[in-house]
Amino acid sequence: MSASTPNQTLRAMPREMRMMSERILSMTGLPKGVFLLVPDLVMYSQRLGLGGFALLETRFDAFCEARPEAVSIVSEKDGSLYLGGSGQHAWLVLPAVIDLLGELADRFGQAEVSVSDVVDAAELKVAEAFGCRSGLSVTVTTDGAEVVLRAARRPLCGDERSDDPLLWDLLENGIGVDAELWWRIYYMAKKALAPDSVVSRRHAGPMIVTNDGTVIGRKDNDDETDVSFLTAPRPTETRTESTNS
Repeated sequence: MSASTPNQTLRAMPREMRMMSERILSMTGLPKGVFLLVPDLVMYSQRLGLGGFALLETRFDAFCEARPEAVSIVSEKDGSLYLGGSGQHAWLVLPAVIDLLGELADRFGQAEVSVSDVVDAAELKVAEAFGCRSGLSVTVTTDGAEVVLRAARRPLCGDERSDDPLLWDLLENGIGVDAELWWRIYYMAKKALAPDSVVSRRHAGPMIVTNDGTVIGRKDNDDETDVSFLTAPRPTETRTESTNS
């Protein structure tokens, strides 16, 4: 990979964007049930011209200290409720908000969730696009220190083009990302991977290769697969360097 030039833009597709975000978030210690949706929130945020990947980079340390379980419902009446964010980031609060909007819309025909005390509250705007996949038409407004999200049900037809138009646009066209930012994100995400070594290569994928070359976890080892590269150092590395890296 070559160094990027100033103002260069790279076109990133959903697969790469999701992969980078998931790897980075996997290093935060957040429960998987919390961050599995966040990679798409980062991607949508980038597409909508909000914080996107620059915000993911900036807030990484804060995510490592996040306490999503601190978010709580302060009050509820009919089809509306008040959610206290307890100083958590908007991306960690938003999946719960979408779920609550869906439940209230089913029970009352329409829904309203007021959110306060969240970091980067402007990111809740992502809900307008992200709610589509849950069959919700969402509007987001700011009322003083609170962000108010209102929703009603919208029919899903099973066609991604209309059910989740922003995602469909991303799948077709990707999005331009500043090259310098993207490479910083790329190298940040690489930290989640095990260093390349004989040991790490022997445990890659669904099988394990023992020191003597025996393959465990695969029954079709009667083909011509050459597993020697998994059991020996590369020409430029010693066995000690490889196994201890």
